[in-house]
Amino acid sequence: MRRIDGGTFTMGSEVYYPEERPLRRVKVDPFWIDETPVTNREFARFVDATGYRTVAEVPPDPADYPGLLPDYAQPGSLVFTKTAGPVPLTDYHRWWSFTLGADWRHPLGPGSDIDSLDLWDHPVVQIAYADAEAFANWAGKALPTEAEFEFAARGGLEGKEFAWGDELAPGGQMLANFWQGIFPFANTREDGWERTSPVRSYPANGYGLYDLIGNVWEWTQDWWSDQPLVPVKDKRQSCCTISNPRGARRKDSLDPAQPELNIGRKVLKGGSHLCALNHCQRFRPAARHPEMVDTATSHIGFRCVVRG
Repeated sequence: MRRIDGGTFTMGSEVYYPEERPLRRVKVDPFWIDETPVTNREFARFVDATGYRTVAEVPPDPADYPGLLPDYAQPGSLVFTKTAGPVPLTDYHRWWSFTLGADWRHPLGPGSDIDSLDLWDHPVVQIAYADAEAFANWAGKALPTEAEFEFAARGGLEGKEFAWGDELAPGGQMLANFWQGIFPFANTREDGWERTSPVRSYPANGYGLYDLIGNVWEWTQDWWSDQPLVPVKDKRQSCCTISNPRGARRKDSLDPAQPELNIGRKVLKGGSHLCALNHCQRFRPAARHPEMVDTATSHIGFRCVVRG
């Protein structure tokens, strides 16, 4: 882990997506944070020590999912598959599919075990929020808040769009694992990777931390809100400093598109190897995304913190 001394920084961005606005001054206290996302090797130690079974390895309870089809009442999770050509980017069903037997040991489904694919030093994926929290508790750690994650991801740089400056690929150099080409069908792999990459494959940021941008999305402990907390009534621009924000209330994080499920959403940070210039430009410290706490996918992992 690396110790972050804490401090005050400008959180958010006015350039990209509405949910990142407004810019606001935020203070975080000192904390320690993992240098890298938790790897398959590290997660395997946890499972070996505890016998833990992840959400993706347990059949969902039909009582929790009204109208659940029998094919989905089995262990599995979401896997990304490239499309054959251009598709509407508003329809994520074109590239995401629920895959029976997909879990952290088999991130792309049966036949894709982490041993045969040599993924031991890649970030663990197919991790739902409860899985990340269980690991953190076992390790005597916690999941970061959104503010802690963004402060760490900026690496001491103030007001920059990317973790290394204002240019995505300075001089053509790939500084994170993201999608080059046209999503979701043409990945030119200028960064060398089609999917996840081993941790520490790219330079560390100013705090000595790796993969806080790209590779895999990472869970934070904050409940999602479409608008970040700001200390002014009109929600336009912060005039004051917020200390150690902890996100929204759970009821505000529910997905209005499926109220019957009553499943809360947590904030993901950092973007992933699926972020591209033509879709999901979230390979940035300010970027944020909601994810239902029961959902595991082939591009979501996590890292931990210790406060104080």
